[in-house]
Amino acid sequence: MLSEERAALEELKKTVQEETERRGRPLSACVVTFGCQMNERDSEKLKGILLAAGFEESDSEEADFVLYNTCTVRENANTRLYGHLGHVNNMKRQHPDKIIGICGCMMQEKDEVERIRVKYPFVDIVFGTYNIYRLAEILNRRMREGTRVIEVWDKEKEIVEDLPVKREAAWKSGVNIMFGCNNFCSYCIVPYVRGRERSRDPKDILREIETLVRDGVIEVMLLGQNVNSYGKNLPEPVSFAQLLDAVCQIPGLERVRFMTSHPKDLSDELIAVMAKNPKVCRHLHLPVQSGSDGILKAMNRHYTKESYLALVERIRTAMPEISLTTDIIVGFPGETEEDFEETMDVVRRVRFDSAFTFIYSPRTGTPAAKMPDQVPQEVIKERFARLLDLVQSIGSRQSLRDVGRTMPALVESLDEATPGRVTGRLGNNVCVHFEGDESLIGHIVNVHLDEAHGFYYIGTEET
Repeated sequence: MLSEERAALEELKKTVQEETERRGRPLSACVVTFGCQMNERDSEKLKGILLAAGFEESDSEEADFVLYNTCTVRENANTRLYGHLGHVNNMKRQHPDKIIGICGCMMQEKDEVERIRVKYPFVDIVFGTYNIYRLAEILNRRMREGTRVIEVWDKEKEIVEDLPVKREAAWKSGVNIMFGCNNFCSYCIVPYVRGRERSRDPKDILREIETLVRDGVIEVMLLGQNVNSYGKNLPEPVSFAQLLDAVCQIPGLERVRFMTSHPKDLSDELIAVMAKNPKVCRHLHLPVQSGSDGILKAMNRHYTKESYLALVERIRTAMPEISLTTDIIVGFPGETEEDFEETMDVVRRVRFDSAFTFIYSPRTGTPAAKMPDQVPQEVIKERFARLLDLVQSIGSRQSLRDVGRTMPALVESLDEATPGRVTGRLGNNVCVHFEGDESLIGHIVNVHLDEAHGFYYIGTEET
């Protein structure tokens, strides 16, 4: 943490303490998160700063300070935010001291920032993805001076280490290994709002994970927009495979996950490291997006159907038990019925355990939004239904392969649907429900998989 940010945090602590004394009660803060695991990890840092400053955490938007950490991958994420703002504005009319802030990816879009500035004057602070570590300085200015603060940078600066963090779970944690993206897929806004790729120093990453393990963490998720290109911009290049291998050597760490992987950068070196390290969970999320070479080229994905299938073959040869999941977009501009059938062919041949399927919607600011031959919605919806049926049918059959096996599960919570049961997550990322109590949460236990129910199991703990 930079010295100026430490000083800003101390100043905010003083301000919060004074306001607490004036009101005769602690101040509360609520962070509302939209979007991906990267956003969730950012929110843990934002919460950490607020707790260190003396706020009490709240899960209600009625809190004294509400901060929205936004996503902008799809335009409906923007719509969701504006719905929340209308609701919280009514609260602010009743409680004028309430402070409202917006940060994250959506605030890297100049048009959205201007819209907030002009049409939502009750929003008190605005900042983007590049300066979340400046929350203490920005919020303190608002609380001290009573003035609106809009601070959005148009490019990245330094990577700030050692920020306070409020983890959502004591036994697992996300760990950023890089920020930004260089791929510029034609449908994706991420490179424009997250910036170019910046990799963290491997020594800083390993030190952070070692600290987490000493604090009780047994599973980490290595996070990046494209983890497979990690290290290319470091002064001394380090491959993601080398980093992953080093992470697996940390004593006390029992499980390692990572996402997201881009097929064009997944190396044979990485496959070998995954195969030799039992700590690496046997689950790989490998977005294919489409099975058509023409559509893949229009998407700017830099691989072909056959190269993707060959990659899957190498992965499954090295790790026959691995669970493969994917992302698929239906209705990309220019997609014909033949293109769509190529996608269906990939699904049949790979036999994904599950897939996140998306209906294409134009994202303003991306090249794809301006492409000709936009596919009619009725055609997209009919194809989407066919794809979903196939994915679910194959996924259900895939789940049967593990029935009767005993597998380790990390217990994450009580089963909300059935009293007396807990929910654990297998290495293949599938959930299993079995009898147990709260004392099991945060521990890895062996579970016999008795029944498959589509995308989860019912099991029995084996002692």
